[in-house]
Amino acid sequence: MSSAISRASRLAARVLPCCVLLAAGGCANFGPEALMQTRLQYNEVVKSTTEEQLLLNIVRLRYGDTPSSLAISAIAAQFERTQAAQLTPFFAATGDLSRGSYAAVLPQLQVGGADRPTFSLTPLDDQEFTRKLFTPLPLDGIIYLAKTTWPISTVFRLYLENLNWVSNAESASGPTPKAEPAYAAFLRGMEALQALQDRGVVVFGSEETDEALGSPLPASAVRAADLIEAAKNGYEYRSDEQGRWTLTHKVQKPVLLFDPRAANSADMQEVVRVFRLKPGTTRFAITQETLQPFVAAGQEEGLTNVDLETRSLLQALYFVAHGIDVPAEHLASGIATQTLDAGGRPFDWQRVTRGLFRVRSVQAAERPPGAHVAVQFKGWWYYIAETDADSKSTFSLLMELGRLELTGKGGPGPLLTLPLGGR
Repeated sequence: MSSAISRASRLAARVLPCCVLLAAGGCANFGPEALMQTRLQYNEVVKSTTEEQLLLNIVRLRYGDTPSSLAISAIAAQFERTQAAQLTPFFAATGDLSRGSYAAVLPQLQVGGADRPTFSLTPLDDQEFTRKLFTPLPLDGIIYLAKTTWPISTVFRLYLENLNWVSNAESASGPTPKAEPAYAAFLRGMEALQALQDRGVVVFGSEETDEALGSPLPASAVRAADLIEAAKNGYEYRSDEQGRWTLTHKVQKPVLLFDPRAANSADMQEVVRVFRLKPGTTRFAITQETLQPFVAAGQEEGLTNVDLETRSLLQALYFVAHGIDVPAEHLASGIATQTLDAGGRPFDWQRVTRGLFRVRSVQAAERPPGAHVAVQFKGWWYYIAETDADSKSTFSLLMELGRLELTGKGGPGPLLTLPLGGR
C-alpha cells in the first residue's frame, strides 16, 4: 500500500502544477478575448435597434399613433471566469475498496465563463426632450448641413417648410392631410438648384456685417469712456448724419453665391422664376422668416434674399412618414388617412417624396429579404430596401440629426435596468 501511495504522490506532484498553469494561462487572456468577442456584437445590436426604433416611430406617425423612444443610457457587461483543478483517485482493478488503496490518480480541470450584461433604458419623454422635438432647426444648422457633402435638395426638402413662401408640402409636416399639398413648384426649384450645385456654380458663404444693438442714442448720452468700454468688449459706437450714436458689433451673415457665368443658364432662370428672385443677381442674403406671408400678387418679385422657414425634427419625421407605402386595406378601412387630389382621387405621396424617402410594406411571416432596416406594425413589415440609396441616405441624416438634437439627460420616468442571466 505504501508503494502505491508513494507512486500516486509523485504523480500528483507532477500533474497538479500543470493544471494550475493551464488554468492561470486561460484566465490571463479571458478579459481581452471576452471584449474581442462581444464589443462589436453590442455595437451592432445597439445600432440596429436604434434604427428600428426610429423607423417604427416614423410608421407610427403615418398612422396617427404617438411616437415613443427609449435611450440606452448604459451597458454594464460583467464577464466572469471560473476554474477548478483536482485529483480524483483511480482505484485498482481488483476492486478491493476496503483497504483504501489506489494505484493512480486522474487530474480534472473545470473551466467556466459567464457574461452578465445590464442594460439601462431611459424613457425620452421629459420637458427638454419634447421642447427639442418641437423646436425648428436654426438657420445656422441648415447652412451647416447644406455646406457639407449632403445634397442641397435633400437638406432643403427635408428641413424647409418653404423658401420665399414657396411651399414645400407644408401641410405634410403634421398628421396626414385629407387634401393634396402644394409642392410642385418647390420641387422644380430644388431640382434646378441641385443641378447648379452638381456643376459647382453655387456655394454657401458668409460675410461680416455691422449689426445695430438697440435704438440710436443722442450725442450727449455717449461719453468717451463709453466708446472705450465698448471697444474693450468687441462693440463699437457709430454716429449717423444726425450725430446720434448706435451701438454695433460685427456678425457673420450667411449668403448664397452663384457663379456669374451661370446667371443665364436654364437652371438658374428656373430658380429665379420659382423663388421670385431678382434676375442677374449672383449674391443673395440668407434670412429666416423675414418676409411677409400675405402680400399682393407680384408685390414681392425680384427678391435679393433667400428667406427660409425651417422644420423641427418632429415635423421632418411627419413629412417623411408620407413616403410609406401604406397597404390599400389600411387606407380603405380608415386606419390610415387617405389623401385625395383636386379631382377626388387618391393622392400618390411618392410625387412629393420621390428620390428622398420611401418605406415599402409587405405582409409576410419573416423579415423581408434585402431590407436595410425593417419593423413589424399591425401585422405588416415596413422596410427600407438595401438597394434604395436615396432613402438610406435620408434615413442616415435623420438618425444623425436625431442624436444631435435630442441627446440629453434622461426623463423623469423610471430608469429601466435589465440584468440578464449568464450564458
